[in-house]
Amino acid sequence: MRTKNYSCEFFIVCALAFSTACNSPAAKNESQADSATARTAPAAPASKNFEAEVNGKQVRLYTLTNKAGASARITNYGGRIVSLMVPDKTGKLVDVVLGYDNVQTYRKPKEPFLGAIIGRYGNRIAKGKFTLGGKAYQADINDGVNTLHGGFKGFYAQVFDAVQDGQTLNLSYTSSDGEGGYPGKLVVKVAYTLTDDNALKIVYTATTNKETVINLTNHAYFNLNGEGNPSILDNNLVINATGFTPVDTTLIPTGKIQPVKGTPFDFTTAKPIGKDIEAKDTQLSNGKGYDHNFVLDKNDGTKPVAVVSSPLTGITMEIYTTEPGLQFYSGNFLTGATHDGKGGKAYGLRSAFCLETQHFPDSPNQPSFPSTVLKPGATYRTSTTYKFTVK
Repeated sequence: MRTKNYSCEFFIVCALAFSTACNSPAAKNESQADSATARTAPAAPASKNFEAEVNGKQVRLYTLTNKAGASARITNYGGRIVSLMVPDKTGKLVDVVLGYDNVQTYRKPKEPFLGAIIGRYGNRIAKGKFTLGGKAYQADINDGVNTLHGGFKGFYAQVFDAVQDGQTLNLSYTSSDGEGGYPGKLVVKVAYTLTDDNALKIVYTATTNKETVINLTNHAYFNLNGEGNPSILDNNLVINATGFTPVDTTLIPTGKIQPVKGTPFDFTTAKPIGKDIEAKDTQLSNGKGYDHNFVLDKNDGTKPVAVVSSPLTGITMEIYTTEPGLQFYSGNFLTGATHDGKGGKAYGLRSAFCLETQHFPDSPNQPSFPSTVLKPGATYRTSTTYKFTVK
């Protein structure tokens, strides 16, 4: 199992320091890992491939490692989770998130938000229009006729200030008034913590100086069979939701809440993701598969809102959140041709899923949905935890 310290990669300040560290006895020993371990714990993306200046700010790659040897690699470009190594049923480490080997690929056009912090508004706003205090606002249109994930200047494309404190990475970003069409100067903080019981906890906070709308989430693409595996259709999924929000052909909610019972959207008991995905159903047709917001059953935050498991690796992921909704996306628009994944892997159709904790899509235009309005003097706060165990 690859559990050694990666400091030789992360605290490089010049070419000489890099050469010295990577030729140390510890680095040489690590490079001689046996081939079986190398197959199950592939080399993580190199830190040097993430050292760049974007928008006048420095981009880097940070590593969080716990006592069990699990690790999360996160770049401050978009706050993106680049890799997440967790043990499988044999104790070997498996990377369970899709990503790229360098920051340049994350910046290419039509990149599907891999692992990114999403804001100011996660998911869609119909035609990018909303009204606050009697004033109309127009956000960027970047998804057909709608706004998706904050528009062209979403947080996925911004460089966060970063400070690592042991197993926590603290990120911060100030979004200027009017950025992407959203009102108010918004100060955002996101903390990633990798706990010793193999949980990745994400805490979001934000304040504003003007009334605005906000809906933050993370867009990690998971495959519990291991990233690069061609399918997630055998992963078993439970979502503790008895209703979902049906959408039109542009994936904007109709405003109704539809019961999942008797539909392909019933995940109240475990079933493979692929079991009903090809069923003849208008909603599946609209989303080209699952791309829908589930209305989570209320709980006190101590019970998981969703559980996913892989019969191949034995890895189980539990999701805990304070949010009222969960967007389940089954990787319907991954093509395997747009960008090469880590190690040159092709991420094809339904080779990953997303479970994005959130408020509902288009809430600023849906009075019956939970409000996403943030006012001056108030603090936006929400948290999500992805906890990994094995069966």
